[in-house]
Amino acid sequence: MPKQPNVADYMISSVRSVEPEMTVKEVADMICDSDFHGFPVTKKGYLVGFITAKELLRFGERPDAKIREVMKMGTMCAVPEMSMDDAMRVLFRYGLRNLPVIDKQGKLIGIISNIDVVRSHIEKSRPSKVMSVKTFLEQQNGIHLKMTNMDIPIEDVLPTQKEVFMDELIGRSYEIKKGLNEPLIVVKRIGGYLIVDGHHRIMAAKQMGAKTFNAVVLEPDNYDVRLGLEKTAEKWGLWSLDDVTIIEGSKHPFIEMTTRLMDSDEMAKLNERLGNSNHVAPPKKKK
Repeated sequence: MPKQPNVADYMISSVRSVEPEMTVKEVADMICDSDFHGFPVTKKGYLVGFITAKELLRFGERPDAKIREVMKMGTMCAVPEMSMDDAMRVLFRYGLRNLPVIDKQGKLIGIISNIDVVRSHIEKSRPSKVMSVKTFLEQQNGIHLKMTNMDIPIEDVLPTQKEVFMDELIGRSYEIKKGLNEPLIVVKRIGGYLIVDGHHRIMAAKQMGAKTFNAVVLEPDNYDVRLGLEKTAEKWGLWSLDDVTIIEGSKHPFIEMTTRLMDSDEMAKLNERLGNSNHVAPPKKKK
């Protein structure tokens, strides 16, 4: 049975913390200058609490107040041996964004966030996804594929998709910065690595100036067999990532579907159901 991922596998070890004697203003400035919504509070390395932006706002008129006056003593925390599933339960049940990690002596040694939970679940689902792709390609092309994980040069990646969406690239860039860089799935060819899954990820990484990207590489036992994806890419004139068109004027179909706005008739019916008679419905679009 494979080892279940635990907190030690995903926690961030380099943790910024604050001390009880710091002022509300000092910590508020730290939060404003960071990507965090709060910080663990430590004294001589020992975890004594956690301070959030919400708690600081309550003391907005007392910028010189000490954190020890603002914070609640003690906080939810994790230990390195805790499973990621249990860490997820604590985070979600108590509405937390971050969970400090302590050692047996109670010293702060790391932190787990909602992002790390998402990353662990992506990695948990990856093997079945890869095996599905591997099995499909083997059956369709009559070949056997050897599977390895490695960093591949971005300049050697061969696209099989002719368009990507700018809004999705922005989202993927954010995910990569946060460590949610799910590996590509590629097939090794003589001239490079043919993408099976991950066009938006690799294009976002390219825009960010990355030189390599992690990938699950499927290597065929017969390079003479030309894949259907390969033929389609050649038909579309896709020889490098520079040949992929970036669409800036519209949203990715998934985003379009999940952010669909109601038209004026739907809005009027909704307002009628809600009893909002004072609401003026937006004008209908001209056809």
